[in-house]
Amino acid sequence: QVQLVESGGGLVQPGGSLRLSCAASGFSLDIYATGWFRQVPGKEREGISCISSSDDNTYYADSVKGRFTISRDNAKNTVYLQMNSLKPEDTAVYYCAASLITTMDWDDYDYWGQGTQVTVSS
Repeated sequence: QVQLVESGGGLVQPGGSLRLSCAASGFSLDIYATGWFRQVPGKEREGISCISSSDDNTYYADSVKGRFTISRDNAKNTVYLQMNSLKPEDTAVYYCAASLITTMDWDDYDYWGQGTQVTVSS
């Protein structure tokens, strides 16, 4: 069964850090580009980062550039999102997804996790 499972979300103070994990089962994540997206109720899903499959090129939305880092560990079939200098506006449900093409467009992704809540608040 193809599955993506996110973990690592939670409550953190402004300026703090969290590391999200996206663990794949049922398929090899390293042959897919992996993206991280976030969504706030009432707003469109936002692509924030992705990592390509072949050469591990990374891409970031302007809103997170310089603060977030995406990486993969093929031995663990897992992709990570290190989030530093978190701001209240980073509060959202975060999703990981897998695609056969490298893109920040959520519409092009084939497999999705269930999401993990990140809340940045004092």
